[in-house]
Amino acid sequence: MIEELLPECVVTVEAHGQDETGHTPLFPEEEAAVARAVAKRRREFTVVRSCARRAMAKLGVPPQAVLPGERGAPVWPDGLAGSMTHCDGYCAAALVRAADLASLGIDAEPDGPLPEGVLAAVALPAEAERLARLAADHPGVHWDRLLFSAKESVYKAWFPLTGRWLDFSEADIRIAVDPADPRRGTLLATLLVPGPLVGGRPVTAFAGRWNARRGLVASAVTVPHG
Repeated sequence: MIEELLPECVVTVEAHGQDETGHTPLFPEEEAAVARAVAKRRREFTVVRSCARRAMAKLGVPPQAVLPGERGAPVWPDGLAGSMTHCDGYCAAALVRAADLASLGIDAEPDGPLPEGVLAAVALPAEAERLARLAADHPGVHWDRLLFSAKESVYKAWFPLTGRWLDFSEADIRIAVDPADPRRGTLLATLLVPGPLVGGRPVTAFAGRWNARRGLVASAVTVPHG
């Protein structure tokens, strides 16, 4: 799912289902980070980091710990940029050499409606209007959940560049549908607050892609060096 959303310079590894066999064990410092976590959190933490280490291997990088840093954002080894996501039955990691991209963010969510009241907290009025039109034209996707996923991907790409929180209301996301396949398309997030400097230039928008497959909606955002 995630691989088709990202450029060729990015490597991805996915894990479907609940099977934990074949996954690499945690490093001791990672074990310590989730020592008090509930079983579900420990399982997801383990599987997604196994995906990350398999992605490192694809890049020819020795396996290394990926510890949660500020606000839980993963701390990647020097020279790498990446993103991870997990939800029920699915985990994925995406990695790239930092020389090839400034940042990236991925997110996957179950393709079902958001809980009651969440959309109002996530969507700007203009976004909600556009979602209603998408739902009328293409009822096969839960567009509210896709917007949530896109906002998560944008934040995951934003935070490593800024070290600052980005509120749901601080990015206006437009979702476009591929005419050949209404279950995939592109997205453009216009930042409503000053963006990071990348290559000496301010970033005002993040671009990405999305798809809906196998009961999931997924999104990915990449930030080039300029």
